[in-house]
Amino acid sequence: MVQVHNVTPPRILVVGPSWVGDMVMAQTLFSELKRRRPDAVIDVLAPQWSQPLLARMPEVRNALSLPFEHGELRLRDRRTLARTLIGDYDQAIVLPNSFKSALLPFWAKIPKRTGWRGEMRYGLLNDLRVLDRERYPLMVQRFVALAGERKEAPPPLETIRPPALQVNTSSADRILRGMGLRQALPVLALCPGAEFGPSKKWPEEHFAAVAAHQLEQGWQVWIFGSPNDREVAARIREQVPEKLRWRLHVLAGETSLEEAVDLMSLAHAVVSNDSGLMHIAAALHRPLVALYGSTSPGFTPPLHQDVEILRLGLDCSPCFERECPLGHQDCLKKLDPDRVTDALARVAPQEWMR
Repeated sequence: MVQVHNVTPPRILVVGPSWVGDMVMAQTLFSELKRRRPDAVIDVLAPQWSQPLLARMPEVRNALSLPFEHGELRLRDRRTLARTLIGDYDQAIVLPNSFKSALLPFWAKIPKRTGWRGEMRYGLLNDLRVLDRERYPLMVQRFVALAGERKEAPPPLETIRPPALQVNTSSADRILRGMGLRQALPVLALCPGAEFGPSKKWPEEHFAAVAAHQLEQGWQVWIFGSPNDREVAARIREQVPEKLRWRLHVLAGETSLEEAVDLMSLAHAVVSNDSGLMHIAAALHRPLVALYGSTSPGFTPPLHQDVEILRLGLDCSPCFERECPLGHQDCLKKLDPDRVTDALARVAPQEWMR
């Protein structure tokens, strides 16, 4: 008789990123880990705000809250937290490149600690990878590569499973009723914010022009965003003809991230800056027009087939600066609203177009 030995499922702790879009793209890593080992147990250590996103990723068992503000060191508290994790994991995969992000797996004595070489991480990570930016041009390739061994070839983009967030339909219906929203008309979602900085923001008057165009076509418009986007959302609404405003709803600052995800899943089309909400829309498989100026779709593109990316490709872009170093922001100001409405006609479901 052949004796069969049970192989213990690998227990993996992923130290997650601190930005919404990056966290959405990190699902590509979780999917790849599950593809290689379907029995793998994956927990993610990340800021508290990310829990609604992680709860919608079936690959993740637990979302562990990292109780520190962005940029906080708090060495003693990190070490205390690390001690509670000793013996719980076989491997840690550290996605941020910072020194502090590698401390906790080291102090937790996790045997294998994987990540790209970053700031002063020698010794903290014992499976240290040296990033070749030409071999791994996309962020998702850099994430997925950490699921394999050091000498493996970079994964082609077409083999990477795009992020796909699950939706709580009953929650979406409840939020819809609670906010007095209706689905009788097609929904255009606008995402005019970008936490990174003003260089990624398409002008509000352009968003207003697109909103007015779709409202005139019989659509309704929902403006999404954080509390920081309330003012720009209100200004967009003010620039729309008064007779059309009753079908424009400002949701910026009025929803939690969890609620925004569920409501975004009901949109029939989305226009967004390069932002976390752009990646959420793509992961919800919404028809999307993505606007790029100071950043590049060659690094963090939305991974979904019903996407049209618009950028002018000026000589000065992408600059990857938070504010336009030349002071004019032509890379977005000169991106005409007509190009966006034309793109919407191509990506949105045709039965809604009039």
